[in-house]
Amino acid sequence: MNAALTTGGTMDATSVSPAVLLADHLKALKLPTFAREYDKVAAIAAQDRADYPRYLLRLCELERIDRERRIVERRIRQAKFPQVKSLDTLDFTAQPSLNKALVLELARGDWLIRRSNVVALGPSGTGKTHLALALGLAACQKGHSVAFVTAAALVHELMEARDERRLRKLQQHLASVKLLIIDELGYVPFTAVGAELLFEILSQRYERASTLITSNLPFDEWTSVFGSERLTGALLDRLTHHVNILEMNGDSYRLAASAKRQKQSNAKQEAGMT
Repeated sequence: MNAALTTGGTMDATSVSPAVLLADHLKALKLPTFAREYDKVAAIAAQDRADYPRYLLRLCELERIDRERRIVERRIRQAKFPQVKSLDTLDFTAQPSLNKALVLELARGDWLIRRSNVVALGPSGTGKTHLALALGLAACQKGHSVAFVTAAALVHELMEARDERRLRKLQQHLASVKLLIIDELGYVPFTAVGAELLFEILSQRYERASTLITSNLPFDEWTSVFGSERLTGALLDRLTHHVNILEMNGDSYRLAASAKRQKQSNAKQEAGMT
């Protein structure tokens, strides 16, 4: 056994240097930024002739900033975003039908506190997933837990969990997150069982937590996905009770980008021939 350790597992102050003891205490207290920065901040404090309270205040500020950054990073990882996107890179000018003022208000996160929902509707390629990812990122930054999943993947996961007798655990997890983002609803129709499982998740979250759904279909065509007018009506009744609807009916980003690349390629070829 290390002779520097006492029977209680702490270091013996009589045989270990103060720097080693300090590092040990800061590690035990889970203050990694203190451990990394205290020497540097001490030098700056000495140069500025700052007193001890100001020195400690600066260390506490650094520790808190770094801790909050790590917490946000952990929320982002747990959300399982396929990509991390922000509103800064969303081209609002390409989607004149999108209510920019409402989007910026949603980014503040008050709708999550009110347990409201968001539904983004529009054709493929209009930026619905980008918008969902950006609002999800904003929610993480505001301190909310987020889960991102496509509609098809969620239904598959629910059916698999039911077959493996772990459905209740998955339902509890999905009910607990502050924001559940369900992307691409409408691309794949569900079986009757799959539709009922998804309906149950949304019912469990009704007025308890917020859900964001993106879909390429207007509401009156959702029956083609769920296969039942009764089930679709009940789902929409819950989903739209407290809802913010974002319409994105502009041209496809992807088609526009593809056309732009083709145009540039043609221009280069013409320039090379002259």
